[in-house]
Amino acid sequence: MTLKHLLIFILLFSAVIRVLGQQRPKFQATRPNELSGMVRDSITGEPVANAVIRVNFDKIGLYTDTTGTFSVNLIDAEYVVTVSRLGYRTFRTRVKMNKAIHLDIKLMNVAEELEEVVISTQAVDENVSRPLLGVTQINIKTIKKLPAIMGEIDVLRSLQMLPGVTSVGEASNGINIRGGAVDQNLILLDDAPIFNPTHLFGLFSVFPPDAVSSMELYKGTTPARFGGRAAAVLDVSMSNPSLDKFSMQGGVSFVANRLTAEVPLVKGKVGLLVTGRGAFNDFAFQWGPQKLKNIRAGFGDAAAKLFWRIGTKNTLSLSNYYSTDFFQTDLLGGINNINSSSTQYKYKTLNFTARWFHSFNNQFNVQTTGVYSRYRPRILLPEVDSDNKVTIGSEILQRQVKTNFNYSPNSRHKIELGANMTHYQLQPGTLDPGSNQRVNAQTVPTENGIELALHAEDEITVTTKTTVSVGLRYSYFMALGPSAVRTYAAGGPRLESTIIDSVFYGNGKVSKSYGGFEPRIGLRYTIDEQTSVKFGYNLMRQYLQVVSNTTTPLPTSRWKTSDAHIRPQVSQLLSAGYFRNFKSNIYELSVEGYYRSTDNVLDFKPGADFLLQSFIETQVLQGKSHAYGAEFMLTKKKGEITGWVNYTYSRVLNKVNEGPLFTEQVNDGKWYPANFDRPHNINMSFNYSENKYHNISFTFTYGTGRPYTIPNGFISFQGKAYPYYAERNQGRLKDYHRLDFSWQINNPSLKNNRWVGSWIFTVYNLYGRKNQYSVFMRTQGTAYNTYQLQIFSSPVVSLAYNFKFM
Repeated sequence: MTLKHLLIFILLFSAVIRVLGQQRPKFQATRPNELSGMVRDSITGEPVANAVIRVNFDKIGLYTDTTGTFSVNLIDAEYVVTVSRLGYRTFRTRVKMNKAIHLDIKLMNVAEELEEVVISTQAVDENVSRPLLGVTQINIKTIKKLPAIMGEIDVLRSLQMLPGVTSVGEASNGINIRGGAVDQNLILLDDAPIFNPTHLFGLFSVFPPDAVSSMELYKGTTPARFGGRAAAVLDVSMSNPSLDKFSMQGGVSFVANRLTAEVPLVKGKVGLLVTGRGAFNDFAFQWGPQKLKNIRAGFGDAAAKLFWRIGTKNTLSLSNYYSTDFFQTDLLGGINNINSSSTQYKYKTLNFTARWFHSFNNQFNVQTTGVYSRYRPRILLPEVDSDNKVTIGSEILQRQVKTNFNYSPNSRHKIELGANMTHYQLQPGTLDPGSNQRVNAQTVPTENGIELALHAEDEITVTTKTTVSVGLRYSYFMALGPSAVRTYAAGGPRLESTIIDSVFYGNGKVSKSYGGFEPRIGLRYTIDEQTSVKFGYNLMRQYLQVVSNTTTPLPTSRWKTSDAHIRPQVSQLLSAGYFRNFKSNIYELSVEGYYRSTDNVLDFKPGADFLLQSFIETQVLQGKSHAYGAEFMLTKKKGEITGWVNYTYSRVLNKVNEGPLFTEQVNDGKWYPANFDRPHNINMSFNYSENKYHNISFTFTYGTGRPYTIPNGFISFQGKAYPYYAERNQGRLKDYHRLDFSWQINNPSLKNNRWVGSWIFTVYNLYGRKNQYSVFMRTQGTAYNTYQLQIFSSPVVSLAYNFKFM
């Protein structure tokens, strides 16, 4: 950031603060009047004692007494009165003091807003008291306050403001968590897996922001009920619809429009939530450079959730999610020598979840869930001077049934038992030539697999200072036919020339199986009421992975189940942390360290080609990965100014050495940095809210540039230069940093109407940092030139409008 950019930032921030400061009421020298009030629980009507009374957001040492009453003398002026109490939603109102005023205030108990029992044996309530490390419960309201590119609220981009969470750049198709690859994260929306979590190649996340109620990120010790991925779990839950009151909310931004409605179908029993979002603004590419004029892009997603309160002991919920993307460009070359005028990417997700909950009593309950998830990416190639399109496609189908039993016999134990069965069906690739008779149709054999798992977990309060969470999961995977399994010559590479036998397995026959125990341990020792230390250990197995030779997997990248030649990834994580809260839990401090070792990570052979490969083991290698790091975070949770600052030091190194030949190694079998190895990361978030009508936010992020591969030299042949690569990821991009700003104006009319609107002004990349996304080379004859790709190289200004109707 140059001095000029810094001065512009300071002047802009000062001007905004002065504008808001002018709205503070001026006190007049006149006689005082009494402001009094009674504060009650909105449900029970009982008085609320020790509620904090603030005037103009200043703490004046005033609290309600045991009868819930308060009084204070104020001079004639206009004031903002705030009433807050732990466990209740804060109440705010504006009063004009020119006479005695009495307020009758009802505080909403936050616990009363929960409509569906959340099945969890883990305590994720307090920074100090919870027994697990690396568990972050993300508030969607906090995410909505952060600056968002083009006004689109983005869950994944917001997660990158947390320690230990990074990506390879602004157009990355996912996130990297504590040294894990993108496909090593289990991402769930109402228990259904999301295989592609982004729209438009990583620019926006797929989660409908107005329909999300909670998000929990497990980047350390993971509960035993989760499995199937080697690094982390992001568990996103959709809101339950209101059973009593109709409401609607939505928004309009430069990118997309969205609308969400909650409809009570049978009052007190059945409700329906429906949400939709669509992007129809690709005409904006016409305003860009000439090379962008033929780009077309659009996306849409929709979700619905039906909630039925059958009785006092049973609930049933049905949820559905659908998303679609389209992207067209003529900047890419042809594929497989198909002479196409452009390349079109289309991909769709369709998920269904059914969940039944039954409570036997206050100590024992059961939840059964059924999941159907389908992901279908396509590449369309419109041929030159023809109406024909050649289509290359693939598909993932996952079906799952699982049951969890929860039992709390006493205050010292929280026990969970469960079982699940998952069926995977993969269609790795098809080529449909359409009417082109020069191209042959191709179909890669379908892959089938079943994963079975049992788990048990107990959260034990050993003493008042010590809590232990002990979990054990056993998973067993079977690769099923029909399939042909090759045998290659022992001690040599897997090549077409080294095949010595092939065995065919019929439909449903087991061609290969893997399995093992997955222990999960979390220990918390409380030093005092404000301080604790924690230790954790995790082992996870992954039987489904992405095969890719790009920096970040494309939406059309190939997924692969484990088989006779591709072994499952096995990850072990050790972590420890120190946690302290101070000043009445206004501030939180955490320091965490971790070490992860992963076996059987996948990487590609030099010159690998994955497209329509029936035997993918000839194109990949497996090796080891080591990741380690330290994370520091300080958070301010309350007050007019809130936010956080964190710093992460981390490394991710891979080693691939399957044999002595060049095609069996990466970097001569030595350790090399992974694509997402970014040692230093700093994130800062600042939120200023003087009153409920204005909210100002700044976010700043800095990260070491990611590795990339530089040619070791060039070979001249027949008048052309060809790059020669002997090493991988030996270069680094320039360091990345960016400052974002947003100003949210809530309810500009200042009236308490049923329709409440807000405007959000956002500047992404405020000082116009030209961050590199990639560096590549192009040869011209025997010469070559180096180019760099930038996604957002100048400030991106946007204005969005959001509304609620209640």
